[in-house]
Amino acid sequence: MEPEHASAHSSILKVGLPLQLVIGSGQDKVNCGSTLLGWKERAWLICEWPFHFGQAVPCETGTPCLVRSMVAGKIVAYPSEVCMAQTSPLPLLYLAFPRRTEEIHLRKDARVASNEPLLLMQGTLGDATLATPNGSVPIGGLLQDISLSGCRIILQSLRADVVMGGTVYLEFELIGIGHVTHLAGTIKNIAECDGALALGVEFRFNGKEAIEYRGWGGSVQKAIEYAVMQRHTDWGLLTPLSGP
Repeated sequence: MEPEHASAHSSILKVGLPLQLVIGSGQDKVNCGSTLLGWKERAWLICEWPFHFGQAVPCETGTPCLVRSMVAGKIVAYPSEVCMAQTSPLPLLYLAFPRRTEEIHLRKDARVASNEPLLLMQGTLGDATLATPNGSVPIGGLLQDISLSGCRIILQSLRADVVMGGTVYLEFELIGIGHVTHLAGTIKNIAECDGALALGVEFRFNGKEAIEYRGWGGSVQKAIEYAVMQRHTDWGLLTPLSGP
C-alpha cells in the first residue's frame, strides 16, 4: 500500500478530531493522544495539551512533532512543530498548520498485531451487568490482532461451547489508550491450530461497550481506530523513525 502525498488544506480537519501526536525527536519521542479544538488556515492548529501515562507531555516552542488522524477511512499524517504552549486558563497546544500530508487508505479489514491478554464471555449483555449462561465463567485468551471491524482471538484449548455465529463480549487493554469492556462481537470463523482455537470475531458496536481511558477521550470505536492507526507501519517519509 503506497502512501499518497498532497498539499494540506482544512478538509482533513474537524473540531473534535482525535489526534495521535509523536512529540520530540530521537530517544525523547513521546507517542500520545489529543483532540483538535480549532485552527487558523495556513497558520496553526489548536489542540488539547497531551498527557502520557497521566503526566503532561513537555512541549516547548519549536519542538518537532508528527500528527496523525483518521479521516474518511484514511490515515493522514503530516510533520509539524509546537508554535506555542498555553497553560492558563486551559492547557492548550498550538501546532504549525500542515504544509503537506501523507495519506494511506486503510481497509476496514486491515489488521495490526496486538498479542495482548483478553477475556471472552458468552451470553447476553443487560443494562448494567454481563450475564453468562449456566454459570459459565470468562474464558482467557490472546488478542492476536485487531482491525477497525474485528479481531482474531487465540484460545489455548479446544471448546465445544464456542460456535459459529455465537455472540461474545470482549474485555482487553488497548495499550496506552484504555481498558475496553463489554464489546460485543459475532464469531465469524473458527479454526483449530496445534491444539488451540483461533476465532475470527466481527465487532458489533451497540453503545453498551465501555472504555476506561488513559489520558485520552472518545468512544470505544474511536479508540480502536486510534490503536490501529498507532500500530500501522506502512508509512513512507513520515514514519516516527524518520520523523518530521
